[in-house]
Amino acid sequence: MSTLHARSPQESITILTELVLPAQANLLGNLLGGQLMHFMDIAGALTCRRHSGYEVATVAVDKLEFKHPIKVGEVITITSKLIWVGNTSMKVKIDVSAEDTKVHVCKLTNTAYMTFVALDSNCKPVKVPPLAPQTDEEKALFEREQKRYLEFKKSRK
Repeated sequence: MSTLHARSPQESITILTELVLPAQANLLGNLLGGQLMHFMDIAGALTCRRHSGYEVATVAVDKLEFKHPIKVGEVITITSKLIWVGNTSMKVKIDVSAEDTKVHVCKLTNTAYMTFVALDSNCKPVKVPPLAPQTDEEKALFEREQKRYLEFKKSRK
């Protein structure tokens, strides 16, 4: 990527939809946590690839909450949105909702924050375009994450 013009979070949102099948479930009929994390990792990586134009690697999962089980036969929607961008790294918020299509009930089941790093063709970290938050919520999330990043860097010294 030759020009690093700022991009809004809306430009790279990823929404994945999956039907939960029996082979993806545990003995209780719930989606396996590892399978869900796999779906979330894909959604987050796609968001970061769209933003950066590069291949990406997962470097951190800051928080992953399991609020409700997801049952076989439910439809899950995984939404990944950028909330912060540094020089080579990008952080996404990923929300998962599950819908019981028989009764048309949808619930938020999971939230996670994941960080990815952009990699060039030699698998070396590469500079990514800046993020241009547009809404008040996007700006507040960006500022919160920027503060956390600076505190983290300070603590490593």
